Amino acid sequence: MPRTTDGDGTPVPQRLLAAATRLFAEQGYDRTSVQEIVEAAGVTKGALYHYFGSKEDLLQEVYARVLRLQQERLDAYVDAPDPVETRLRAAAADVVVTTIDNLDDAAIFFRSMHHLSPEKNKQVRSERRRYHERFRALVEEGQRQGTFSTETPADLVVDYHFGSVHHLSTWYRPGGSLTPQQVADHLADLLLRALRP
Repeated sequence: MPRTTDGDGTPVPQRLLAAATRLFAEQGYDRTSVQEIVEAAGVTKGALYHYFGSKEDLLQEVYARVLRLQQERLDAYVDAPDPVETRLRAAAADVVVTTIDNLDDAAIFFRSMHHLSPEKNKQVRSERRRYHERFRALVEEGQRQGTFSTETPADLVVDYHFGSVHHLSTWYRPGGSLTPQQVADHLADLLLRALRP
């Protein structure tokens, strides 16, 4: 099967994901049919099933692709030679910016992940937990060094920050008074203030 079916050169899987993301965000996962997705992507049902197997696989990939991006970026921050405070601030801001850049994906995750089978849901949660654990390791590193306060357990610090991140899709609107980077800077600064010794 060819990778593209039109002249713009966009691979079929990306076109299907883009169409599914838009439709899931606009009308909900359960109200979106496979036929609507393939029509919006300009492909056949056969193409969808060749690449994804099911509508549920598309839903899982909508979130997984953003999480992969965020994990790669977090790993780079964690492994950088910079001071822990610099690395944590960069990681804390980055997850905000990448979430805002993929706001539909975030909204779909929190609205629709209960539609995944228990096995797929467990897999997504495991990948998300890996991200949170790596982020928490930065907090713990700073606490061990004395750079960050140990008064608040690292788990609560991480939950505090990600609670803010997970709610972005409910209130952030492009074109508002704050840019994505400004929101990211404010939330990262709040996190670091909470960790000051």
